Amino acid sequence: MSPSPDKKRCDWPSNPLAVEYHDREWGVPVRDDRTLFEFLILEGAQAGLSWDTVLAKRGHYQKVYDGFDPARVARHDAKKKAKLMLDAGIIRNRAKIEAAVVNAQAFLLVQKEFGSFAAYIWGFVGGKPLQGRRKDRAEVPARTEVSDALSKDLKKRGFKFVGTTIMYAFMQATGMVNDHVAQCFRHRELRK
Repeated sequence: MSPSPDKKRCDWPSNPLAVEYHDREWGVPVRDDRTLFEFLILEGAQAGLSWDTVLAKRGHYQKVYDGFDPARVARHDAKKKAKLMLDAGIIRNRAKIEAAVVNAQAFLLVQKEFGSFAAYIWGFVGGKPLQGRRKDRAEVPARTEVSDALSKDLKKRGFKFVGTTIMYAFMQATGMVNDHVAQCFRHRELRK
């Protein structure tokens, strides 16, 4: 089933893959730890690049990052990281590859402390999505007090590539905040 071209949507999806992502995933509340870990890796990889670049490589990321299983990624050794540096199917940035492993290790500690990463992360928004009421993309912030607090706490726990802007994008992607513009059909659907 392909996305409907006649629906009013946010203006940022610029290609069919982005439109499908927007229409089916972006802003949908995620409470599954593996999916949250996936977005933690992908949003960190996106830093300084376009989301379209990461979205096009997402399938390969799933393969080389062990289905986004944090326990397996936490065990990536120097040999595996060196192999990833040679893999054109992902963003070949040493710091981002290292961050994925460090973040997997920290992710497991958060799971142990809170019972799940979802319980921890959703605590920053009181367990339910924040509802934006933006008329256009220009009103969407790059960071908020919530993303500031989340970023600060993650850094304290040893996470990397979790600056406030990255964490706000993570919050948008995982539905912690509904930042579809008000006239977008997904805004109304996700308010319910």
